[in-house]
Amino acid sequence: MAAVRLDSVRKVYDNGHVAVAGATFDAAHGELLVLVGPSGCGKSTLLRMIAGLESITSGTLAIGDRVVNDVAPRDRDIAMVFQNYALYPHMTVAENLAFGLTLRGTPREETRERVKQAAQMLDLERLLDRRPAQLSGGQRQRVALGRALVRKPAVFLLDEPLSNLDAKLRLTTRVEIAKLHRQLDTTMIYVTHDQIEAMTLGRRIVVMKAGEIQQIDTPMRLYEKPANVFVAGFLGSPAMNFFRGRVVADDGVKLMLGSTALRLPSAAGAPDFSRQIGRELIVGLRPEDLVLGNGNASLAAKLEVVEPVGNEIFLNLRYDDKPLVVRVPPQALPEAGAMLEFGVKPSGLHLFDAETERRIDAPAVH
Repeated sequence: MAAVRLDSVRKVYDNGHVAVAGATFDAAHGELLVLVGPSGCGKSTLLRMIAGLESITSGTLAIGDRVVNDVAPRDRDIAMVFQNYALYPHMTVAENLAFGLTLRGTPREETRERVKQAAQMLDLERLLDRRPAQLSGGQRQRVALGRALVRKPAVFLLDEPLSNLDAKLRLTTRVEIAKLHRQLDTTMIYVTHDQIEAMTLGRRIVVMKAGEIQQIDTPMRLYEKPANVFVAGFLGSPAMNFFRGRVVADDGVKLMLGSTALRLPSAAGAPDFSRQIGRELIVGLRPEDLVLGNGNASLAAKLEVVEPVGNEIFLNLRYDDKPLVVRVPPQALPEAGAMLEFGVKPSGLHLFDAETERRIDAPAVH
């Protein structure tokens, strides 16, 4: 087990494309750290630099107490799990698990014991004589995890390992990875574009966009105090609603949105708008922070589509000619086309500068 430390790690390709622009963070001993962001944001490139599969243009990468910028991948004491499993089709599960140890000249008895332990941990014992073609997608991914596990590396690197699985298998395998991390208490760095995976697996999350780190924090801190509009909109399903306008004092505080006005609450828990009068702002509200039929209505929106999903309902509406999504408990609702009134939870308001899109009083990136 070892910490991983990156100090201004940068990757620039020969054509001038900046894939990673100065990443600085630590993955502590035994931490499960998640790198998340949309496709092309640089998260997989960053993981490959940690693995030694991509060169580092500048900056320092250390694993444990050793700087490894120029250390070969096989000498970094890491194990990597890819999304495409990368299993040898002509080998049995047992042979696939043992392959890396055999290459390193590990004694046969030790190899057999490590394979047995990994098979027990990942429930692969009854599959040891099968070949990959005889396995389900979830079983193949467990074999890929086991092949990394038998190496007993200081650091596990996982590059979108659940992308090829269906929704049910992603859920079960995600739980298995979380259990595995608790059992091993080893350092893991996990890459995904799926914000649900990031929120449920990571002790901390590194949010990336266009090669730059946007924010690093715990899942709930990111959800409750996003540093900018991108983080606010990326984390959360359905995504946060945004309203862009000018704050005015007119029979209370309002956000002018073209021809309409969003009334901003002044109750306890709401931001202090006294310093925002006359300022262009982006106001964010998560779908659960708009309350249907509130006596002190802040807005009225036209219902377009109702999405019942069991224990909750998503209302897709139109407000100020822009889409609006609200999450409500199961209940009887009017037909599409009806106008519905909503109140705003004061504590649910997120304020962002309209020019920089940074949160007002934003947390630092750390």
